[in-house]
Amino acid sequence: MTSTQEEIRQRTLQVTIRRSKRRTMSIKVKDGRVVVHAPYYVPDEEIRGFLEKNTGWIRTQLVRQSEIKKNALPPLTKEELHELADRAVQVIPERVKYYAPLIGVTYGRITIRNQRTRWGSCSAKGNLNFNCLLMLTPPQVLDSVVVHELCHRKEMNHSERFYAEVLRVFPEYYKWNGWLKEHGAALMQRNPG
Repeated sequence: MTSTQEEIRQRTLQVTIRRSKRRTMSIKVKDGRVVVHAPYYVPDEEIRGFLEKNTGWIRTQLVRQSEIKKNALPPLTKEELHELADRAVQVIPERVKYYAPLIGVTYGRITIRNQRTRWGSCSAKGNLNFNCLLMLTPPQVLDSVVVHELCHRKEMNHSERFYAEVLRVFPEYYKWNGWLKEHGAALMQRNPG
Protein backbone atom coordinates (compact mmCIF):
# COMPACT_ATOMS: atom_id res chain seq x y z
CA MET A 1 0.00 0.00 0.00
CA THR A 2 1.43 3.37 -1.02
CA SER A 3 1.50 6.34 1.34
CA THR A 4 -1.25 7.99 -0.76
CA GLN A 5 -3.46 4.90 -0.43
CA GLU A 6 -2.85 4.74 3.33
CA GLU A 7 -3.60 8.45 3.75
CA ILE A 8 -6.86 8.14 1.80
CA ARG A 9 -7.83 4.93 3.63
CA GLN A 10 -7.53 6.72 6.97
CA ARG A 11 -9.21 9.94 5.81
CA THR A 12 -12.81 10.48 6.83
CA LEU A 13 -14.75 11.00 3.65
CA GLN A 14 -16.32 14.43 3.22
CA VAL A 15 -19.59 13.81 1.38
CA THR A 16 -22.04 16.27 -0.13
CA ILE A 17 -25.57 15.04 -0.86
CA ARG A 18 -27.47 16.70 -3.68
CA ARG A 19 -31.13 15.82 -4.02
CA SER A 20 -33.17 16.33 -7.17
CA LYS A 21 -36.06 14.89 -9.19
CA ARG A 22 -33.79 12.15 -10.55
CA ARG A 23 -34.79 8.47 -10.24
CA THR A 24 -31.51 6.83 -9.27
CA MET A 25 -28.54 7.48 -7.01
CA SER A 26 -25.04 8.12 -8.29
CA ILE A 27 -21.65 9.06 -6.85
CA LYS A 28 -19.15 11.48 -8.36
CA VAL A 29 -15.61 11.90 -7.09
CA LYS A 30 -13.78 15.00 -8.29
CA ASP A 31 -10.97 17.11 -6.88
CA GLY A 32 -10.94 15.08 -3.65
CA ARG A 33 -14.66 15.64 -3.04
CA VAL A 34 -17.43 13.05 -2.99
CA VAL A 35 -20.91 14.04 -4.16
CA VAL A 36 -23.93 11.75 -3.95
CA HIS A 37 -26.80 12.61 -6.27
CA ALA A 38 -30.05 11.16 -4.93
CA PRO A 39 -33.79 11.46 -5.53
CA TYR A 40 -35.75 13.59 -3.05
CA TYR A 41 -37.65 10.56 -1.73
CA VAL A 42 -34.63 8.39 -0.77
CA PRO A 43 -34.14 8.25 3.03
CA ASP A 44 -30.77 9.17 4.57
CA GLU A 45 -30.20 5.59 5.78
CA GLU A 46 -30.45 4.30 2.21
CA ILE A 47 -27.93 6.91 1.05
CA ARG A 48 -25.55 5.87 3.87
CA GLY A 49 -25.90 2.23 2.80
CA PHE A 50 -25.23 3.18 -0.82
CA LEU A 51 -22.07 5.03 0.27
CA GLU A 52 -20.88 2.13 2.44
CA LYS A 53 -21.44 -0.32 -0.41
CA ASN A 54 -19.31 1.88 -2.70
CA THR A 55 -16.59 2.91 -0.24
CA GLY A 56 -13.93 0.79 -1.98
CA TRP A 57 -14.71 2.33 -5.36
CA ILE A 58 -14.70 5.86 -3.86
CA ARG A 59 -11.31 5.34 -2.22
CA THR A 60 -9.92 3.89 -5.47
CA GLN A 61 -11.08 7.00 -7.33
CA LEU A 62 -9.55 9.28 -4.69
CA VAL A 63 -6.19 7.47 -4.92
CA ARG A 64 -6.30 7.55 -8.72
CA GLN A 65 -7.08 11.26 -8.82
CA SER A 66 -4.42 12.00 -6.23
CA GLU A 67 -1.80 10.10 -8.27
CA ILE A 68 -2.84 11.93 -11.44
CA LYS A 69 -2.49 15.28 -9.68
CA LYS A 70 0.90 14.30 -8.22
CA ASN A 71 2.23 13.16 -11.62
CA ALA A 72 0.56 15.92 -13.63
CA LEU A 73 2.36 17.44 -16.55
CA PRO A 74 2.50 21.24 -16.71
CA PRO A 75 -0.54 23.01 -18.17
CA LEU A 76 -0.38 23.78 -21.85
CA THR A 77 0.22 27.37 -22.85
CA LYS A 78 -2.33 29.22 -24.96
CA GLU A 79 0.09 28.96 -27.89
CA GLU A 80 0.41 25.18 -27.46
CA LEU A 81 -3.38 24.83 -27.31
CA HIS A 82 -3.71 26.93 -30.46
CA GLU A 83 -1.18 24.69 -32.23
CA LEU A 84 -3.06 21.56 -31.12
CA ALA A 85 -6.33 23.02 -32.39
CA ASP A 86 -4.72 23.90 -35.74
CA ARG A 87 -3.37 20.34 -36.09
CA ALA A 88 -6.73 18.88 -35.05
CA VAL A 89 -8.52 20.89 -37.76
CA GLN A 90 -6.22 19.26 -40.31
CA VAL A 91 -6.20 15.69 -38.96
CA ILE A 92 -9.61 14.96 -37.43
CA PRO A 93 -11.83 15.76 -40.48
CA GLU A 94 -9.64 13.42 -42.56
CA ARG A 95 -10.19 10.59 -40.05
CA VAL A 96 -13.95 11.29 -40.04
CA LYS A 97 -13.97 11.27 -43.86
CA TYR A 98 -12.12 7.91 -43.82
CA TYR A 99 -14.40 6.15 -41.30
CA ALA A 100 -17.85 7.52 -42.26
CA PRO A 101 -18.20 5.36 -45.43
CA LEU A 102 -16.93 2.28 -43.55
CA ILE A 103 -19.72 2.79 -41.02
CA GLY A 104 -22.19 3.80 -43.71
CA VAL A 105 -23.17 7.19 -42.29
CA THR A 106 -23.14 10.85 -43.20
CA TYR A 107 -22.35 13.69 -40.85
CA GLY A 108 -22.84 17.42 -40.54
CA ARG A 109 -20.43 20.05 -39.29
CA ILE A 110 -17.18 19.09 -37.53
CA THR A 111 -16.12 21.39 -34.68
CA ILE A 112 -12.83 21.25 -32.81
CA ARG A 113 -13.02 22.48 -29.23
CA ASN A 114 -10.88 22.84 -26.17
CA GLN A 115 -12.95 20.93 -23.60
CA ARG A 116 -12.32 19.93 -20.00
CA THR A 117 -14.56 16.86 -19.76
CA ARG A 118 -15.39 15.39 -23.19
CA TRP A 119 -13.35 13.86 -25.95
CA GLY A 120 -16.12 13.99 -28.51
CA SER A 121 -19.85 14.23 -29.07
CA CYS A 122 -22.43 13.76 -31.81
CA SER A 123 -25.64 15.79 -32.03
CA ALA A 124 -28.98 14.47 -33.25
CA LYS A 125 -28.40 16.50 -36.45
CA GLY A 126 -25.11 14.68 -37.06
CA ASN A 127 -22.79 17.50 -36.08
CA LEU A 128 -19.56 16.21 -34.54
CA ASN A 129 -17.45 17.86 -31.84
CA PHE A 130 -13.94 16.76 -30.94
CA ASN A 131 -11.49 17.85 -28.27
CA CYS A 132 -8.22 19.30 -29.61
CA LEU A 133 -6.39 17.45 -26.79
CA LEU A 134 -6.92 14.27 -28.82
CA MET A 135 -3.82 15.38 -30.70
CA LEU A 136 -1.83 14.42 -27.58
CA THR A 137 -3.01 10.79 -27.79
CA PRO A 138 -1.81 7.90 -29.96
CA PRO A 139 -3.47 7.88 -33.42
CA GLN A 140 -5.45 4.76 -32.50
CA VAL A 141 -7.09 6.63 -29.60
CA LEU A 142 -8.12 9.42 -31.93
CA ASP A 143 -9.57 6.85 -34.35
CA SER A 144 -11.45 5.11 -31.52
CA VAL A 145 -13.14 8.41 -30.56
CA VAL A 146 -13.95 9.23 -34.20
CA VAL A 147 -15.50 5.78 -34.74
CA HIS A 148 -17.41 6.04 -31.44
CA GLU A 149 -18.97 9.38 -32.41
CA LEU A 150 -19.75 8.32 -35.99
CA CYS A 151 -21.46 5.16 -34.73
CA HIS A 152 -23.85 7.42 -32.83
CA ARG A 153 -25.20 8.34 -36.28
CA LYS A 154 -26.68 4.82 -36.29
CA GLU A 155 -27.37 4.40 -32.57
CA MET A 156 -27.77 7.47 -30.31
CA ASN A 157 -27.11 5.35 -27.23
CA HIS A 158 -24.56 2.97 -25.76
CA SER A 159 -26.47 -0.25 -26.38
CA GLU A 160 -25.08 -3.63 -27.38
CA ARG A 161 -25.95 -2.81 -30.99
CA PHE A 162 -23.97 0.43 -30.74
CA TYR A 163 -20.85 -1.35 -29.46
CA ALA A 164 -21.26 -4.15 -32.00
CA GLU A 165 -21.09 -1.51 -34.74
CA VAL A 166 -18.06 0.16 -33.14
CA LEU A 167 -16.24 -3.19 -32.90
CA ARG A 168 -17.18 -4.15 -36.45
CA VAL A 169 -15.32 -1.11 -37.75
CA PHE A 170 -12.64 -0.80 -35.05
CA PRO A 171 -11.98 -4.20 -33.41
CA GLU A 172 -9.34 -2.78 -31.03
CA TYR A 173 -11.77 -0.21 -29.62
CA TYR A 174 -11.69 -1.48 -26.03
CA LYS A 175 -7.89 -1.52 -25.96
CA TRP A 176 -7.60 2.13 -27.03
CA ASN A 177 -10.63 3.26 -25.07
CA GLY A 178 -8.87 1.70 -22.06
CA TRP A 179 -5.77 3.76 -22.84
CA LEU A 180 -7.92 6.89 -22.84
CA LYS A 181 -9.55 5.94 -19.54
CA GLU A 182 -6.14 5.38 -17.97
CA HIS A 183 -4.38 8.47 -19.34
CA GLY A 184 -7.19 10.80 -20.33
CA ALA A 185 -7.63 12.51 -16.97
CA ALA A 186 -3.95 13.48 -16.89
CA LEU A 187 -4.26 14.95 -20.38
CA MET A 188 -7.39 16.89 -19.42
CA GLN A 189 -5.45 18.32 -16.43
CA ARG A 190 -3.12 19.99 -18.94
CA ASN A 191 -5.98 22.17 -20.17
CA PRO A 192 -5.34 25.63 -18.70
CA GLY A 193 -9.08 26.25 -18.59
